[in-house]
Amino acid sequence: MKRKMDLLRRIGRRLTAAVLAVGVLWAVAVTAGSATVSDAAAALWKAVPMGVLRWELGDLWARDGLSAVTVLAIGESPLLLSARPAVAELWSADREETATQEPPEEGTVTEPVEEIPLQAESHTDNGIPARTLVPTDPSGYTVCGRVYISNSTDYTLDPQELTETFDAEMSGEGPQILILHSHGSEGYTPPAGEEVVWSGNLRTTDSRYNVVGVGDAMAEVFSAAGISVLHDRTLYDYPSYNEAYDRSLAAIQSYLAQYPSIRFILDVHRDAIEDADGNQYKVVSAVEEGTAAQLTLVVGSDGGGLSHPNWKENLKLAVALQDTILQQYPTLMRPVLLRNSRYNQHAATGSLLVEVGAAGNSPDEAELAGRLFAQKMVEVLEGRSK
Repeated sequence: MKRKMDLLRRIGRRLTAAVLAVGVLWAVAVTAGSATVSDAAAALWKAVPMGVLRWELGDLWARDGLSAVTVLAIGESPLLLSARPAVAELWSADREETATQEPPEEGTVTEPVEEIPLQAESHTDNGIPARTLVPTDPSGYTVCGRVYISNSTDYTLDPQELTETFDAEMSGEGPQILILHSHGSEGYTPPAGEEVVWSGNLRTTDSRYNVVGVGDAMAEVFSAAGISVLHDRTLYDYPSYNEAYDRSLAAIQSYLAQYPSIRFILDVHRDAIEDADGNQYKVVSAVEEGTAAQLTLVVGSDGGGLSHPNWKENLKLAVALQDTILQQYPTLMRPVLLRNSRYNQHAATGSLLVEVGAAGNSPDEAELAGRLFAQKMVEVLEGRSK
């Protein structure tokens, strides 16, 4: 009898140890992505109730991807429960389809409260009132030297980390830069007397008046500096605006497969800004070369749930470019925007969305801004390669 009791005790201790070991392994798996103790505790707090529910459902080790809530729901129907593999297959297909879709494009914050107009006088070249928007108060921004970042994600940014050398660098032979336009028909306002055929709300297929023309100017600067560049002039938003980013992503992937030397991808857009009364105005910077449109760098992240593990490298590039530009042109750049959507920037660590001016800017103002931006980017890339 004593031997039997000792045996039962040993078995009990081993079972207890096994359960504890499994619990520890489960806790490690749950907290693996946590950066701090508080993050780990929060992850456990969130995971424990669901783990208990799965245990009660007898579903703890299921590998078909169904959530505990789904298992609980189909358990109420014998017919659905008996067809669980088919339900899991449909569930998985739906999740995969959803995961490949970009979230809807976020409305860009065009004028944070910390920005004020420095020049409110009208520029009569195309009849649109002009403003120069610059940040004057660091509240609400992450500030890296001269660079202001408007962060709408849940991530906390480390300014020191963002001033470190960015990952992307020119590879030598072959095309180095790809310029394209997910919204290529985004147009500008020409001076009076120039007729434009509009294809939609402030959109045109005429490259003399849309962002494709700005891309042409940027490509000329890069080529003149001896940097091989590809400019895709396709209008991915015409005739259908929907799923433009899906179409441009397919193009990016095709270019990268054909030209693995590509290190930098610039998706060139323009903004659209209105005042409180719904009237358009343009954003300008008075520079030695004339009047240029102000630019905004938009950086995507994985905050929307799509995979984009190296988004900080793109942000480092944006900070380096912006800082260099502001040294010579203090009002040319508006604050960098960090957003939850990834804007196809997961394709390369040298990816940026560049907004050149607004719909109210003239084509000439936008073209000058594009040229100045490209000139300073050449300076940054050449310095990175030394």
